[in-house]
Amino acid sequence: MTAKVLDGKALAQKLRTDIAAKVADRLHRGLPAPGLAVVLVGEHAPSRVYVRNKQKACEQVGIRSWLYELPETTSQQELLDAVDRLNADPIVNGILVQLPLPKQIHEDAIIRAVHPLKDVDAFHPENIGLLAVGMPRYLPCTPFGVHQLLVHNDIDPTGKRIVILGRSNIVGKPLALMLMQKKTIAHPTGGDATVTVAHRQTRDLADILRTADIVVAAAGSPRLVTGHMIRPGAVVVDVGTNQVEGKLVGDVDFVTVAEVASALSPVPGGVGPMTITMLLQNTLLAAQWQDAA
Repeated sequence: MTAKVLDGKALAQKLRTDIAAKVADRLHRGLPAPGLAVVLVGEHAPSRVYVRNKQKACEQVGIRSWLYELPETTSQQELLDAVDRLNADPIVNGILVQLPLPKQIHEDAIIRAVHPLKDVDAFHPENIGLLAVGMPRYLPCTPFGVHQLLVHNDIDPTGKRIVILGRSNIVGKPLALMLMQKKTIAHPTGGDATVTVAHRQTRDLADILRTADIVVAAAGSPRLVTGHMIRPGAVVVDVGTNQVEGKLVGDVDFVTVAEVASALSPVPGGVGPMTITMLLQNTLLAAQWQDAA
């Protein structure tokens, strides 16, 4: 068996064309283009790459973006003050504080400081709470990207057994909430799936993974998932982004898993482009929410 490649790059481009059309329609109706403010603290090289890619994506679809760069020595209070100014700025619809932050800054405090209506990462406890009760305002970007990668490839999670390998607040936990919930008018992206969350401390991990119709690998461990851990015909989505000898690799050993799985997302070119696209979607949605506020 040779797995179908779940091409996130091509799908992201298609979805961005749709977003660009909606932004253009706003302008035609006399509404301003959505605006995204990105705050970058310090000199973390991968963060600079991510931010640059986000800015390019905004430009592609007509979303205004502003980059606020702060030094590595920035204090927590200085960053909180910067976030407060952006919260109060009416032309800023979405705020993204790029993680990780320097060690002197508590990330939780910054996440809580972003106004929930401008929290386009969907990290704020209020937005996570709305997701948990099945009434999401925004969907976290990477889980949303995973969901869209599945459904646009005609992989319906309804009734499936899904194992999510990873329990982070950014991917594992919110994705589990999305995929386990019923589809409703308020939450049309509910997965109606049976979801198991595993992690690197899970005993008999391979046995658990082999029960899954769909595996989502988001453990942050390079090539952790190999072909013998996957049930023949399963779908595998690789969320991992790890640097190994200067090369970007996922949490899945692509070669051995591709021989067993029916479909597999690559790294790079799978979930990554989808994450940025969902950020654009959330920024557009934030502008719509704030139009009505």
